[in-house]
Amino acid sequence: MLAPGDWRKSSYSGSGDGNACVEVAPLGLAIAVRDSKDPGRGHLALGEAAFGAFLAALKASRQG
Repeated sequence: MLAPGDWRKSSYSGSGDGNACVEVAPLGLAIAVRDSKDPGRGHLALGEAAFGAFLAALKASRQG
């Protein structure tokens, strides 16, 4: 079970509630990802390769 202190929000999310951001937490061999605006809805668990692809897609969308 993940504790509230396990989650980290992106520094790009801005101040306050973080308008449109995700939070991440370590899950052993995976990374948990959840919506920072609605953390009670659960999380996705992504393996290393999937998380790397997720980050690459986010970076590409910011450049486009």
